[in-house]
Amino acid sequence: MSALRKLSTPDTAELRRKKAELASLEQSLADNELLLSTYNGELHLFEKRYNRTVGTKYAELDEVKAKVLELAANFYPNQREFQESAQSARERANESAGETQKIPLPKEEKFAPTEDLRKLYREVAKKIHPDLTTDLKERNRRHDLMARLNKAYDEQEEGKIRSILQEWEEGIHNEEALGVGARLVKTIRKIAQARQRLDRIMLEIEQLQNSEMFKLKEKVDAAGKEGRDILAEMVSDIEEKIETIKTGIRSLAFDV
Repeated sequence: MSALRKLSTPDTAELRRKKAELASLEQSLADNELLLSTYNGELHLFEKRYNRTVGTKYAELDEVKAKVLELAANFYPNQREFQESAQSARERANESAGETQKIPLPKEEKFAPTEDLRKLYREVAKKIHPDLTTDLKERNRRHDLMARLNKAYDEQEEGKIRSILQEWEEGIHNEEALGVGARLVKTIRKIAQARQRLDRIMLEIEQLQNSEMFKLKEKVDAAGKEGRDILAEMVSDIEEKIETIKTGIRSLAFDV
């Protein structure tokens, strides 16, 4: 009977309660990390699409504006204001052209991970999350794994995610060798860390949703359901501005 009583100490009962609380937090962490990673994946793909369509047109517009100011600078070589404006416009045009060349072509038109991939992400995130350990060295290792997990999910690479899971399982450490008191302390610390990370995730999601690019994406998505292509409309508007400026340049050159 004494052995049974030992198993029912207050610390043991509290450890069970805290373990249950931690398990719930682990699930919530995995779900919210998935939500944040999905938002980021959708936004990254949209940014590539935006830059490849609208961004390239803005770069062209910057180039045309630079040529106009350079022409004005040539007409008025003694006007410092024209010279500075032309130089600034040329730097901006070169910067825009360089940014456009760096933009990778998106593999997919839409970020749409399968339900199996989402499930796999949640499974791995629950196991490797850095806020579920109190050991600094182990926490750093998990941070690396979590960053790789998010990148693999962003790229929709199931094979990479499974490799991360395999790497994790090969390096599992058993805490059962610790005493009940030590495990209780570690569990309480894990709960505190998990709650802090949940708060940070909610803040990151809020900041992301309030970003200009995310708002534009939502606007584009909503319009798409009504048959409108806002990005195409933006491109058309920029092309009209470019043509207006080019017409002005041609008229000026003809007058000269």
